[in-house]
Amino acid sequence: MKLVNKSLDPNGPGSVKLVPQIDDDMWDAYNLIVAGDTVEAITVRKIGGRDTERVKMTLEIRVQSVEYDKEASRLRVRGKNMTKNEYLQVGQYHTLELEPKRPFVLRKELWDWPALERIEQSCDETAAGADLAVLLMQEGLAHLFLVGRSVTATRARVEVAIPRKHGCAMAAYDAALRDFFDRVLDAFLMHVDFGLVQCVVIASPGFTNDQFRRYMFQQTGVRGGMRAITENKERIVLASAASGYPHSLNAVLAEKSVMAQIKDTRAAQEVPALQEFYAMMIKDSDRACYGPKHVEVAHERLAIKTLLLTDTWFRSPDVAARRKCVDLAESVKKLGGTVRVFSSLSVSGNQLEQVTGIAAILRFPLPDLDEIEM
Repeated sequence: MKLVNKSLDPNGPGSVKLVPQIDDDMWDAYNLIVAGDTVEAITVRKIGGRDTERVKMTLEIRVQSVEYDKEASRLRVRGKNMTKNEYLQVGQYHTLELEPKRPFVLRKELWDWPALERIEQSCDETAAGADLAVLLMQEGLAHLFLVGRSVTATRARVEVAIPRKHGCAMAAYDAALRDFFDRVLDAFLMHVDFGLVQCVVIASPGFTNDQFRRYMFQQTGVRGGMRAITENKERIVLASAASGYPHSLNAVLAEKSVMAQIKDTRAAQEVPALQEFYAMMIKDSDRACYGPKHVEVAHERLAIKTLLLTDTWFRSPDVAARRKCVDLAESVKKLGGTVRVFSSLSVSGNQLEQVTGIAAILRFPLPDLDEIEM
């Protein structure tokens, strides 16, 4: 995200002008803009009846709702117009569409720490290009992911029926495997941009990943449009995976060789933090808890060592609920605890969402928490 200018007071009012650059920035914008804020941007509105005219104008609206379109990497911000002009009355509803490369101004009455931290992380130029592509494979199935600072996006799924490899069926097996590799390579060339991606990890059980990489390198002398692969061979590495299904991605990201490639991404902090929570649940369950009620009680007893929560909790349209969550996180920090905010569009964040989206690793056991209704 490019920060054009900033005029605000921490825990007070102010505004920022931002220009989203990549998909991650659109997700950050989605987490920044909440009901009650105002957003100013250039928009197009249809004017007239039968002879419709599209008029370009700058509008400022009071936000009522925000919708994130993951596939198009676009935000739809709906609210009441606050700008007087000849085409739209003050108070009339309008939807602004925000997308990469289009600047917007965001004004808030209260810039709390989650919003300030989001701005700082999103505008950190050193982390802007820390992107990773992961190709999960098994024979006949592949998923291609792009792992950014906050967003893990599925860019392609390839599935081909592969016959069993035995006897006279070997020719059919070889043909099906070539067809599978061709389709995976097509998806790879379409979605992996080495101008943005720093590393590609091809992961699979067995030797499927190595077979595909060798096939891909062989094709550089046969197919056109393969120059980027030839020039970036050293950035394409192998890793093991339990399967080609998406649930295997988290284990791949946790491998040391992969973690070294994503050290500047949020995933580098999310994966080990969530692993520690689940490990604690297994070996000493009285020192781990989840759910808002149990976490709240644990905090009242000054027991929280690490608070884990997804950014969904900070997008609540209920101002009081958001404020309560912010206060909890700030209090944990003041007491020397660590707060990890997970992107709900990452693999780890999605896993945390499945256990209410809020959890804690405790300093000491609280065996009676199980007796408290969640």
